Amino acid sequence: MTAAGDRQRIDKWLFFARVVKSRSLAAKLAVGGRVRVNRDKVDQASHPVKVGDVLTVTLDRRVLVYRVLATGHRRGPAEEARLLYQDVSPQPSPQDGGQAGPGGLAPLRDAGSGRPTKRERRLTDRLRDRDEAE
Repeated sequence: MTAAGDRQRIDKWLFFARVVKSRSLAAKLAVGGRVRVNRDKVDQASHPVKVGDVLTVTLDRRVLVYRVLATGHRRGPAEEARLLYQDVSPQPSPQDGGQAGPGGLAPLRDAGSGRPTKRERRLTDRLRDRDEAE
């Protein structure tokens, strides 16, 4: 925590809440304009956050929206990190390409697309063996 007691640097909070793997990555997110606090774009890693703020973090394939419930003291286990925020992210729509989210199922692929299964490879090998024998 900071000296103010109720505010914390955004890069530290993102690191303690396990949004990113390192504090330097959290700083890069903040400086890169990929973090918003209460809809205002953050341009410094030292931007303070407090309890009640709503953070919008844009990652590679998803957008996270978190309400800050507490400031962190350390980067602890995941259970401890989940106590720092409330996830208010929107649910992914079916039009988002069917990406599997946390706890979601992997998307189904159409038959015949992608790599062949072992059974399909055996059938193909049998066909090739017949063609070579003739």
